[in-house]
Amino acid sequence: MIHNIMSEFLGTALMIVFGVGVHCDEVLNKTKYRGSGHLFAITTWGFGITIVLMVFGGVCINPAMAFAQAILGMIPWNCFIPYCVAEFLGGLCGACIVYVMYADHFKASENVVDSVAIRNIFSTNPNIRNLSRNFFVEAFDTFVFLSSILGIAKYSEKMLPIGVGILVWAVGMGLGGPTGFAMNPARDLGPRLAYTLLPIKNKLNSSSSSGSTSLMNGSSASRQGKNIFPLRLVCNLSSYRPSNNRTYNPLVYPLQISMSSLRHSSSLTSIS
Repeated sequence: MIHNIMSEFLGTALMIVFGVGVHCDEVLNKTKYRGSGHLFAITTWGFGITIVLMVFGGVCINPAMAFAQAILGMIPWNCFIPYCVAEFLGGLCGACIVYVMYADHFKASENVVDSVAIRNIFSTNPNIRNLSRNFFVEAFDTFVFLSSILGIAKYSEKMLPIGVGILVWAVGMGLGGPTGFAMNPARDLGPRLAYTLLPIKNKLNSSSSSGSTSLMNGSSASRQGKNIFPLRLVCNLSSYRPSNNRTYNPLVYPLQISMSSLRHSSSLTSIS
């Protein structure tokens, strides 16, 4: 039993390293594959789970699957809770490993990448929050996922790792849009706990969907205003032409132009 529990822990951790890692690649600033898109991420999830099943054999790596197997008599009930604990801890550990790997990129993403996108690296969240419909989507996705895995295993256990990988790809592409298709409490709760515990700045709670967007945009606009201010000042000085009926002091009018440019920069920032 200890061997099985360790397999559940290590298998779930490796799955999260692949899954959360690819989201870091896609979202964080200055990664090699930033902006690669959801197709890239979903494919990596599928391949990663295939590798986990090939390495660790018939592991559940999912409390929902452990529950289904316990009901069907495929595993004893006294294994259910230890398996779940091992899977949750594996998800937490895997997410922490990914954070250590991408710590420099998390730092480079502060005030650059939206806080919602940072949080969604670790957990699934619907873009449109409708709890009853979100629950139905996740319940249906999980039902399709688990029943299909059991069907594949009955057809051919040798094909199970590849079949599950293709299944993850199909469910993610076809059914994953509304909620992000967690289908696995350990996949979501473990990394979500890691997000809560890790020293990540500008954290959001689980119910926030766009709370930081205006703040982040505002910060970006402010930085843009500060960055282009010297150029605007030079342009204003070079194009400055005093009126014929106005006297000016050469020591004063550059300061006047500077203040005018600063006011103009502030107005652009507020508009942005």
